[in-house]
Amino acid sequence: MPSGYGGSGDFQGYNVAATFFDIDAGLQAALTQVLETTWAEFPKLAKNQIAATWLIYEPPFPVNTGGAISAAEFWRHRPRGSSYRGVECIYPASIVKLFYLVAVQEWLERGMIQTSAELERATRDMIVDSSNDATGLVMDVLTGTTSGPELPPGPFETWQQQRNLVNRYCQSLQWPELETINVNQKTWCDGPYGRERAFLGETLENRNQLTTEATARLLHSIVGGVSVSGPRSQAMMTLMQRSLDPKALAADPENQVTGFLGAGLPLAAKLWSKAGLTSKVRHDAAYIELPEQPPYLLVVFTEGSYASQSEAILPFVSSQIMKQLAVVTGV
Repeated sequence: MPSGYGGSGDFQGYNVAATFFDIDAGLQAALTQVLETTWAEFPKLAKNQIAATWLIYEPPFPVNTGGAISAAEFWRHRPRGSSYRGVECIYPASIVKLFYLVAVQEWLERGMIQTSAELERATRDMIVDSSNDATGLVMDVLTGTTSGPELPPGPFETWQQQRNLVNRYCQSLQWPELETINVNQKTWCDGPYGRERAFLGETLENRNQLTTEATARLLHSIVGGVSVSGPRSQAMMTLMQRSLDPKALAADPENQVTGFLGAGLPLAAKLWSKAGLTSKVRHDAAYIELPEQPPYLLVVFTEGSYASQSEAILPFVSSQIMKQLAVVTGV
């Protein structure tokens, strides 16, 4: 059974702004313009149904280097960025799988678990195909817990303590952006039963929760090559890389580009991303490289049935971000 992180695993309700990037007035104004244009285009999208964090990596910012610099050196660099409702806790759907991906690599690095053909297959399918079944296996391996019938109070308390292992790891990083998050639930198609339903809470109070700034910092560390290690960051990047080829997208109706941020990009762009979709939310977290423009990171969460059912909102936001990028960088 994996072990190695102390603490209670309880997530707390602090409201902390991001500490790893510098809020830039020009970029904040550009993001505001993007949002205003989006609300004008999609008037049914309420102002409290979208959250976004946007970072720009202008040269010589050391990003996507494959871990060519140390973590200490990387964190001394602060990109300029902007955020809207970036500290609001929102149900993340499959975005949470990025956190489980990092945890798998951390556990392997520390020797807390051993790799296997099945774990490698599940980790791949969790990110590449966003498989919920694969995610269930990953969570079982990470925490030493399994789904099943309801448990008596004593064993259930032990089970809950183990299931909070990924939460305790996140808190051990001591990133303020992670203080409010909750990442202890499996992802489901039909929903949880038995001990999983009891763990979720009567009013779903223990469901997963993320913010766009917490997600942005985790993705920032992966892209920077300092999440766990340089080689492990590169392995994670490989799983997140998406094809923009129309033929490839047409052959995979459940791709994580159509209806998401990647659909607003030109074919010449390079995209690394993880999407999330349910009947109530549509999210995307992406690192993007465009020809003759500085790379950037964009995390957008949208809530409500209107947003979740629309395949147009996130691509529209992405296209507007590209327009503003040219303005704010002068390129």
